[in-house]
Amino acid sequence: MTFQDILRRLESLRDQNAIEGMARFGITPEHAYGVSLPELRGIAKKAGRDHALALKLWAKDSRETRILASMIEEPEKVSEAQMDAWAREFMYWEICDQTCMNLFWLTPHAYTKAASWSKRKEEYVKRAGFALMAVLAWKDKNAADKKFEAFLPHIKKAATDDRTMVKKAVNWALRQIGKRNPTLNKKAIAAAKEIRKKESKTAKWIAADALRELVN
Repeated sequence: MTFQDILRRLESLRDQNAIEGMARFGITPEHAYGVSLPELRGIAKKAGRDHALALKLWAKDSRETRILASMIEEPEKVSEAQMDAWAREFMYWEICDQTCMNLFWLTPHAYTKAASWSKRKEEYVKRAGFALMAVLAWKDKNAADKKFEAFLPHIKKAATDDRTMVKKAVNWALRQIGKRNPTLNKKAIAAAKEIRKKESKTAKWIAADALRELVN
């Protein structure tokens, strides 16, 4: 599929009711067609992996073209600069999480960016750091435990950030690491108990929610 083919297909699937419904879940792109994720996956499958097309779709700056960009981009061609540039343009949770799940975790820079973004001030860049940790713990089946143990200090440090999009991602990362295997489960539980001691309502929520899921 060409760029114009994709735009024509998106236009044919435009759903204003879906756009209005997305807003209720905090999906608030400036431009959207209201196309479902299964439909976007079908378009991406037809388009295939294509770095140049992905860059063009991202530049179009609509919800659907950016999600498609994350689906068809070639991970091995993604530079750290491109990852940083895209992350700076995250303005709502869906595009952040979809890009991490579809693309960023597959790049050679995933672990480096997860750690560095977790220390950033921008809400959605910081969310991306922890979302990426969660996705790596979920999907990178052959990674060594030490890679995830290295994330725990970042999780503990960020546990007092009370911004909704950050605290939910911190919690997600902690839970996914703890669900990976028995060894990491023990380490994540220990981290959650440390977090619970912090004088912070947000930290206590993160810890309590994680412990509910991780403690048998």
